[in-house]
Amino acid sequence: MLSDVINAIPSWLAVGIGVGSVVSIIVAGVFVVGGRLFPKDGDPTRIGGENRRHLEIRSYLREVHIDFRENHDIGSIETEFYLPNEDVAITFDPHVYFQLESTTTIPVLCEHEMSIRALSRRLPFEIAQQTLPPPTQDQRVREAFDTLEISVTADPAQIQQAYRERVKHAHPDHGGTQSEFQDLQESYGVAKTHAQTSG
Repeated sequence: MLSDVINAIPSWLAVGIGVGSVVSIIVAGVFVVGGRLFPKDGDPTRIGGENRRHLEIRSYLREVHIDFRENHDIGSIETEFYLPNEDVAITFDPHVYFQLESTTTIPVLCEHEMSIRALSRRLPFEIAQQTLPPPTQDQRVREAFDTLEISVTADPAQIQQAYRERVKHAHPDHGGTQSEFQDLQESYGVAKTHAQTSG
């Protein structure tokens, strides 16, 4: 019976199935070998979404001079940020938020796309509005070169190369944010002007 079914299959169909199977195995093998030879470790210069949120919150808390601990344990519960002077925990995880509601610590849930301004409104205490003096030209130049991750003595070609490397990751079409992209463009302009006027 099985031999009758096999004999009933046209030869062109049998050849097509055989060739298709062999080609599929070869293609799968290429992907397996490629994955082993070139593992995807990620781009070390790229800041992912959660790391970016940590960086934004960390920068904000430092800017407003709030003492904090990052990745802090409250009992057996790990929170992303803990503000010891206010006994407030900031977390991205709703499960952690609900666990913390049964403690004396005040939990604040920070959604992943929440702006820093919205987070500051959720904090259960007032944040002093600080009016900082505008940065000096030297500070702006230093910050620009720090953003580009190059020395202040870099020439225009090095500045342009650093900008091209950073813009690949800061552009909104490649996973960056509009503010990161604008900061990078401003830093590039300041660094380029500095190099042209000092050189």
